[in-house]
Formats: sequence, C-alpha cells, structure tokens
Amino acid sequence: MTDPNTILVITVGGSYQPIVTAIKETAPAFISFICSERDPGTGKPGSNIQILGQGNVIKAKQQDDKPNLPNIPTQLGLSCEQFNVVTVAADDLDNAFVTLLATLESFREKFPRSRLIADYTGGTKSMSAALVLAALEVDGVELELVTGNRADLIKVRDGTQYIATAISDAVRLHRSMAPHLNSWKRFAYDEAAAGLEAIPVPQNTAFRHRLFRARDLSRAFAAWDRFDHEEARRLLDNYAPVTAQELQPHINMLRAITGVSPRREPTLLFDLWRNAERRAAQGRYDDAVARVYRLVEWSAQWFLRSRFALDCSDIPAEKIPDGVTLSPGRDGKIQAPLFASWELVGKLSTGPFSSFFSTHRKGLLDHLKIRNHSILAHGLTPITFDQWKIFSALCNDFFIPVLAEESGVKPTPQLPQRYLWEVSETGHDR
Repeated sequence: MTDPNTILVITVGGSYQPIVTAIKETAPAFISFICSERDPGTGKPGSNIQILGQGNVIKAKQQDDKPNLPNIPTQLGLSCEQFNVVTVAADDLDNAFVTLLATLESFREKFPRSRLIADYTGGTKSMSAALVLAALEVDGVELELVTGNRADLIKVRDGTQYIATAISDAVRLHRSMAPHLNSWKRFAYDEAAAGLEAIPVPQNTAFRHRLFRARDLSRAFAAWDRFDHEEARRLLDNYAPVTAQELQPHINMLRAITGVSPRREPTLLFDLWRNAERRAAQGRYDDAVARVYRLVEWSAQWFLRSRFALDCSDIPAEKIPDGVTLSPGRDGKIQAPLFASWELVGKLSTGPFSSFFSTHRKGLLDHLKIRNHSILAHGLTPITFDQWKIFSALCNDFFIPVLAEESGVKPTPQLPQRYLWEVSETGHDR
C-alpha cells in the first residue's frame, strides 16, 4: 500500500535489488529515478535502461548470461503517473548536484507537506555524492540508504537488505552554522550572533549545546566589540570551565578590564587600540582614526593622573609648568586637550612618554590635522587607507611599545577571527 504523502528520489545503478527494497519499504506515492546517461566514450547504455528499457533488461543474478527480468517499474507494477526519470552524467558531480538540487527544490515547493526522501544507495559515486549534497541544502529532506550484511567489501549480501536512515543532523547543523561563524573573520560578531539565533534549536542535547555555545560566544565578543565589557565577561565566564586554552587570554584580559587594579586603565587603552584595528580591518578608517585620537589623548591623561595626580579636566593653575599656556574655559576650569596634555607630559617627565612626544611632536600635529578634517571631527574629508597606514605604523612601531614600557602591562591580544571551540557530548573540548 502506497503512502500518499511520500516522495522518493533514488539513484539508480548497479544491483536492482536495493532499489526494489527501498521502494517496497517506503511505499512512496511518487518516485523520481536518478539515472546515468549513455556513456559518451563507449556508447553503452546508462542506468536509465533499468527504468525505461523494453523487454528483459535486468539480470536476476550477476552470473546470469543474459537479462531475464523486465525494468524496475514493471517488476513493481508502477504506472507511468507514479514515476519519472531524471538523467545526469555518471561522473559529473557539478552537473548532477545542480540537477538534483533543482529536482528536490521543485518537489519541496510543489508538495511542501509531503515526506521527501533521498535514497543514495545506487548509482555512481558522483551521483550518490551529488544527491547527498543536494539533500543537505533543502529543508526537510530525509536521507536513507539500503544496507545489510556484507560478505566482502564489494556489496551487501542478497536477502539481507534493509533501509537505514542516514543521520545527518551534525552535518546539517555544521552547514547551517558555518556561514555565520565565518563572520568572525571580519570581526562581525553581532552578525554571527543574529544568524545563529535564527537556526532552529536541535533536539539532540550535544548539538543544542554546540549551537548555544557558538551563539553565546558570538554575543560575548559582540558585546566586547561595543565596549560592554561586563556583559562580555558574564557570557564568557559561563564557558570558562570547559573552554580551550585559546579563550583563556581573553577571559584574563576581561577580568583585568572589569576589575579594580592599576592594570585596569592601561589594559583598557590597549583594548581601545585593538578596537581601532578591527574598525580598520572592516574598512572603516574614520572610525579607526577616531579611536586612535581618543587612545593618544587618554594615554596622556592617564599618565598625568597616575604619575602627577593631574586631572586634565580641571588643572590647578599653579601646577602648569613654564612653557605651557592653558586658559580657563567658560566654567572657569583649566582643561588640557590632546596636544596640550602631551605638552604637559613633555614638560613634567623624562621617561619613555616624554621621549615619544619630543620625537613625534610634528607627526602628532600632522595626524591631528588629518583627524580634524575628517567627517567624524570637524570636516567632510574621509580618512583614506593610506592615511590610516601612517596612523597605524606610528602606533604599532612606537606608541604601543612605549605605552607597554611606561605602564608595565603587556599589549592585549586581538579578539579571535576564528571560532575554535567545539564541545563533545561530555562537555569537553575537542
């Protein structure tokens, strides 16, 4: 008895018996036989002869001299309305994939509520591979094959065949997650999190944890990227007991940023530099330079506050050294913006920061002019890649090493561009 809601797409080639077994077991209302074309080199018939050939076209046993059975539809009593034949090249994977993808999509579109089964038991290796790949691209397609006891490595023993469902949940989940996790390459963690949230939650516990973990880690680095360090730490701390060692430096860095210690502010400064690098990697050079401007200004402010107890937002007049001119603002407070802050550094100290300012004074002025003419400051001119390279070289080659020397804190690592953490059913990394 046929199942009116089942459609079977099955590759044909080799022994006819697994195909007959699959059709009898699934009892589909309609069958799409995937067959090979006539061989272009030898001219020999393709496997479509097993479906459309006239007379006796199939051998009951391999050792038989001549075909002694009719085609498969005749053996099963199928009418012309119950099947069709889709022909593909025997060894052209690309062609077969495109054809079979269109076949499965057409069935899914026309019969959205039907059970759609792809059986890849027969056919050439390329045909079977193409059907599996196509099935994984279409929602709701079940994969199956006919298997049984094997007397050798060549074939299943006749009479022992049975249908087995091919479990492809792990493959499907991996394929669903991969394009979103690839967003990490561009530091697009928000994009990754949004895509992962749209994936249906698997029923399998291990797969569900895998999806949740990827989603939460994407959310954590997205929060970090927008300077929400507390939220990032909350999410990452949940996975600290089972994460691989690649994540530990980032967790340590977050703990320094969100903690209370002399390392906190220098760590935040390095974090701001890494954020600028990420904006530049995305081609957002105005955003990157705006962050570098804030980094250089904030570094001088941190230095003056930590070494000389000077608050650049309210400097006592008596603490202004000779050679530095600062005037009170409308509120009566004396404030020091970026360049003035560095002038104070140069006058009050003789260490690495002072040497940096004296050496790169002109360069800082040039960079300040470029930044002031940018769209995110006071002008209309976008920052170019070449201009960013100059800013970047100044920071990487000179400023960041000086900041590390002056603060005694090592530069922090960049956020990851690859998703590295998978969890087995036991919860351990692999």
